[in-house]
Amino acid sequence: MKLVKLTTATAISAVFLLGACTDPARIDPGDPNRKTKQGALIGGLLGAGIGAVSGSPHKTTAVLGGATLGAIVGAGIGESLDRQEAELRRDLSSDGITITNTGDRLIVSLPNDITFATDSFEVRPALRSDLNRVAAHLQRYPDMTVRVVGHTDSDGDAAYNIGLSKRRANAVADILQANGVSYARLSTIGRGEEEPIASNLTEEGKARNRRVEIVMIPSG
Repeated sequence: MKLVKLTTATAISAVFLLGACTDPARIDPGDPNRKTKQGALIGGLLGAGIGAVSGSPHKTTAVLGGATLGAIVGAGIGESLDRQEAELRRDLSSDGITITNTGDRLIVSLPNDITFATDSFEVRPALRSDLNRVAAHLQRYPDMTVRVVGHTDSDGDAAYNIGLSKRRANAVADILQANGVSYARLSTIGRGEEEPIASNLTEEGKARNRRVEIVMIPSG
């Protein structure tokens, strides 16, 4: 029994040593494959953990097998997100749109100032071409589920802001659906002022908080 425990501990230590060698903090933020590498690392560590707590009598094999499988799956997801991020940056033209790759999803953020008129939920004509390109992108990647989330600043009544953010999320989702994205893949959420990304004490911060996010999540 002691030998099994020692061997398992050695395997886990090896996996974490590999993680130290590919520490996300050491990965160049300008590396276009950074999420692929981070995905492999995180997947490997999670797979090793699952193997360690599994009921397999061969713990060492389970740990190393879980780490290998997890690394392969994680790297695959990371590589796909890296590629999709690059494509979206190439295709989207409107100033102000930001694309964030978190390693497990992509977030396309549309500032309300370029998306809607004040107190309106009708998408500006100038932005529709970019939303058409997002829809075309999503059709190329049918395994991505899509969450459209509306946000506001803290001005005005909180209940009204929830409703406005929901209507704006629906307006963006309607354009995606009209351009071929299946309704079954789409969900919409209105967060109102609940999830600011900047201070609501400044005009600049309020402008950042007024946004609609298109969140793309791998389904497999």
